[in-house]
Amino acid sequence: MRLFLVRHGQTHANVARRLDTAVPGLDLTDEGQAQAEALAERLGGEDLGAIYTSDLVRTQQTARPLAELLGLEMVVLPGLREIQAGDYEMSTDWQPYIDAVARWRDEPHHAIPGGDTGTGFLLRYEEAIARIASDGHESAVAVSHGAAMRVWCSVSLGLPPEFFDTRRLDNTHVVTMEGDPGQGWQLLAWGDEPVTHG
Repeated sequence: MRLFLVRHGQTHANVARRLDTAVPGLDLTDEGQAQAEALAERLGGEDLGAIYTSDLVRTQQTARPLAELLGLEMVVLPGLREIQAGDYEMSTDWQPYIDAVARWRDEPHHAIPGGDTGTGFLLRYEEAIARIASDGHESAVAVSHGAAMRVWCSVSLGLPPEFFDTRRLDNTHVVTMEGDPGQGWQLLAWGDEPVTHG
């Protein structure tokens, strides 16, 4: 199947630089709503069979214009939720959270205090992706979150850490891939950048 994995639009927490990972999370800003409308224009021409979101309201607000355009119901999958910040929730100091997630490369069982472990996060995210694939659509959209997408894409697509040195994952960024959980996934495009495979 072809999967369009999308980061949500800009939120009030993004503007305030706060770690907002708990349910329900803050709403989109006016700019975020405009980004959601632009996303609908961008993906509205695709032959999409379904639209999935996490259980944080910002993903549903991001997906709504596209869902309305295509006449599709949004399917909420809690497994697509952001990596849980736990004790760091709503902090403006991101570094302890980033450092904890970075440790997962070598210590997948390491826990963010009060939040996710790498093993637990990947298990729930993989289960959500497997559900999407099992629904049998040739093409689908899943609206998720920046840190979660970065970690899952790194693992599932085999991306080296340096891949992200020159690439951003901005609001409503689209990662396009093909495959399935059994055979694996192949990256087709990172935003507007097509990816060639030798």
